This record gives sequence, C-alpha cells and structure tokens, in this order.
Amino acid sequence: MVQKGQFLERSTLVPVGRDVMEGTTHRGSRAPPLLVIPPRPDEGGGMDHVVAAELVWAAANAGFPTLRFNHRGVGGSQGQRGRDLELLADAEAAMQLLLESTGASALAVASLYGGAQVALALQAKYPTVGGLCLVAPALVDPEVFSRVTCPLLVVQGEEDTRLPRAPVSAAVARAGGDLEVIDDAGATFQRNLPQVGRAVAAWLRRLSGG
Repeated sequence: MVQKGQFLERSTLVPVGRDVMEGTTHRGSRAPPLLVIPPRPDEGGGMDHVVAAELVWAAANAGFPTLRFNHRGVGGSQGQRGRDLELLADAEAAMQLLLESTGASALAVASLYGGAQVALALQAKYPTVGGLCLVAPALVDPEVFSRVTCPLLVVQGEEDTRLPRAPVSAAVARAGGDLEVIDDAGATFQRNLPQVGRAVAAWLRRLSGG
C-alpha cells in the first residue's frame, strides 16, 4: 500500500570529492528545506535510522523538501569512513546539493546523536544554515548550544541521561532556542517516536512563518 507522501521519495547521488554518497530526497514546496545528518559512522548509524525516517516523513508531509544521506563508507556510499573533517565535508556536499536542487538560499539542519558535532560545525561555518535541530544530541558539550546563532531546537527523550538536562536547558535558553522533552522516551525513542516528528514539523512551520 502506498501511503501519503511516499511517492515523493526519490533516491539521489551526492558527489563529494572523488566519491559518491547515496541519499534520499523528498520533494516539497515549502521553505526551508531540511537536511538530516545521520548518526556518526562510529555510532553505527545511517540515513535509514528509524528516527531519521520519522523526521523526513513528518517534514515531507508538512510540505518541506528533505535530503538524508549516508556518510562515505556507510551503506552504499563510496569511500572510506572518515573522522570529523571528512564528516563535515560530507555534510557540506549534501547541503550544497539540497540548496541547488531546491533553489533555496537557506536551509534547516537536523542531526541525530553524535551527528550533532557535524551539525554544529556546519552551522558555525555557513550562514545558509537558517535553523538547527539536534535530536538526542551526544558527544558534545551542552555549553556549545549557547553559541548557536540561528533558531535552535533540541529534542531529548525524558529518560535520555547522556547529556544532563539542566545544562542543556540552560544553554538552549541562552541561545534563545527551544527544548522539547519527549515523555517516557529514551535516546532511541522506542516510545512516542511520532512526537519527535511532530515537534520537528512544528518547528519547521515556525521557521517558514506559519
């Protein structure tokens, strides 16, 4: 059975250096487009992670174009698995492709887990990142959140203890951002996963002005 929005999904190729990464796009007519950065390769994550799928599904159903991808060396993406600079280069290539394909001048970025490192570096480097969403962020100092200069959303499960809630909340507040806590959920959101999608879709609507 084909569900609403499913026909909008397309496989795509993301060139980066001499390699090509695999990605998946959803078309949409609203701005900003959403780039989803997967968990880091050393976390065992990829673009088909259930939370990544939920994010793009919710965004696409709300009318926003999306792109998610596998870092080099993950899944069907060519090349070797890299570290911080290489992961940032992967995200830069995906960002450029999404901007070019949609004709947008700015985009929103959502990351999963340790992908927060990549997303934060991308936002610090490029003013075209007009919104940053960190879902279950890990491997970062919460204090970094206070230096984010674009609209910020952090989504944490109520039972996710990897980053202490109080420092996260304080840093997000200093950045003028929002913290969304998902009831009865851990880092993998085995409970209440749709709430994550709804929170991100609502955030995208606020970025678009309604």
